[in-house]
Amino acid sequence: MSRRHKAEKREINPDPKFGDLVVTKFMNAIMLHGKKSVAESIVYGAFDVVEAKSKAEPIAIFHQALENVAPHVEVRSRRVGGATYQVPVDVRPERRQALAIRWLIIAARKRNETTMVDRLSGELLDASNNRGSAVKKREDTHKMADANRAFSHYRW
Repeated sequence: MSRRHKAEKREINPDPKFGDLVVTKFMNAIMLHGKKSVAESIVYGAFDVVEAKSKAEPIAIFHQALENVAPHVEVRSRRVGGATYQVPVDVRPERRQALAIRWLIIAARKRNETTMVDRLSGELLDASNNRGSAVKKREDTHKMADANRAFSHYRW
């Protein structure tokens, strides 16, 4: 990592349907091999399924799911005198969002439904109701941070 210049953030446009930047970030994370239209159809299809199943606004459910999955604390390794400690640190808001998006997509890809639309919609609904493997990942991260609270004085 270069210490000379800080990498500049790229400008992203809000998605065409909802006008939401977070949805665009989510789509970009879903996208494989530069196939944006495929990612778009997956996300919008999942939103349609979510709307049909829950009778609620899909954007609200999406944001609720992200909020439920986003971690508040995580552990980072810190070497002190030959020993490595897992030090709990607060998560920056940008990283919180990135982790939540990443964990939701990983959890959706691991599900057993047939299409990615079904997997993603199922995971979004589960996460918005504080269930599912993405929420479990967040809870595991919090448990790990809680277990290592004794080393919090090594924070930097």
